[in-house]
Amino acid sequence: MKPQDILLNEIIQLTSRRWLHLQEYQSKKLMSNNGMRVQRFFVADTVNEALEAAKRLNAKEIVLKAQILAGGRGKGIFNSGLKGGVHLTKDPNVVGQPAKQMIGYNLATKQTPKEGVKVNKVMVAEAFDISRETYLPQRGIDIEEVAASNPELIFKEQVDIFEGIKDSQAQQMAENLGFVGPLKSQAADQLTKVYNLFLKIDATQVEVNPFGETPEGQIVCFDAKINFDDNAEFLQKDIFAMDDKSENEPIENEAAKYDLKYIGLDGNIACFVNGARLTMATCDIIFLNGGKPANFLDLGGGVKEVQVYQAFKLLRADPKVEAILVNIFGGIVNCAIIANGIAKACWELELKVPLVVWLEGTNVQETQKILNNSGLPITSAIDLEDAAKKAVASVAKN
Repeated sequence: MKPQDILLNEIIQLTSRRWLHLQEYQSKKLMSNNGMRVQRFFVADTVNEALEAAKRLNAKEIVLKAQILAGGRGKGIFNSGLKGGVHLTKDPNVVGQPAKQMIGYNLATKQTPKEGVKVNKVMVAEAFDISRETYLPQRGIDIEEVAASNPELIFKEQVDIFEGIKDSQAQQMAENLGFVGPLKSQAADQLTKVYNLFLKIDATQVEVNPFGETPEGQIVCFDAKINFDDNAEFLQKDIFAMDDKSENEPIENEAAKYDLKYIGLDGNIACFVNGARLTMATCDIIFLNGGKPANFLDLGGGVKEVQVYQAFKLLRADPKVEAILVNIFGGIVNCAIIANGIAKACWELELKVPLVVWLEGTNVQETQKILNNSGLPITSAIDLEDAAKKAVASVAKN
């Protein structure tokens, strides 16, 4: 794999963080409210609340689970010294000890940064024995290995989005997953409800891992993960109001207030671009010319002058930034709005780092006049390649 491919892959993975990901307890609540069988549970953000929840459950066995968005919690390690983000006990009175070492501490897993992610809440749930487990969709642990070694264990069913899932399809999927007798009908009913929930809430993914059966003959959705694209927000306001922003970087939350998508990287050339793909291309070409991007900042399509100003304010606040590259293709964006925003921001914020600008598209002639008459030390570029080279060179001079 080439270095630029690695960078592009990193950016693609980072941009997924702009999608809404629900915590496990939030996903389970949605599923329960829509007829799916999940364990009884409570959510606690203090040790005392966790203890009370464990007693209120009145369950034979209790599972305490740290609530973060990353996977691999069971094998994670807390900076309190506690090993594992999932703990089982039959005594509700001892729940406080692991809860004390979870809440307020960072949990590091294979999917978190090295320093881990702070745990603000724990889920206290009824624990069931699992006599057999499957995955729905089959995207659980080691799915890639399963696909390579035992592809016959992966089943797919095409559903007509207008007709919805048919009972015969749900029954066949239940049979494929190995459910027999009364369990087959139970599983088919749960599968139908999972699909209907997927459509109802405009999700991009509904994953149940594991989707299993108990020795008592119940089909249970033991663990859940539901994801959404930001484009569903106007249809699903109540769900998006559940967004837990505590795991985001503060600068990301500040950017979101102005409908900006910002993700910090480890370089020193800030990217100021409209459109996710163009942003990725800009980061990539900076890398190809010997530089390193400091961020992923996507202005989007409906750009306003205030967004430009706030974007510059964010970039200026990053101590790593030694130059700023503006790359705007104004197909649906008036470049003059960008130019006015740039000029205002540079004057009012007293920008001290080199600024390289390439603007192309709607009203570009007027844009050039605005920038040329601004009296600012702006370096213009004739294309993206030229802009990247000039940005990298400006950093080298410093």
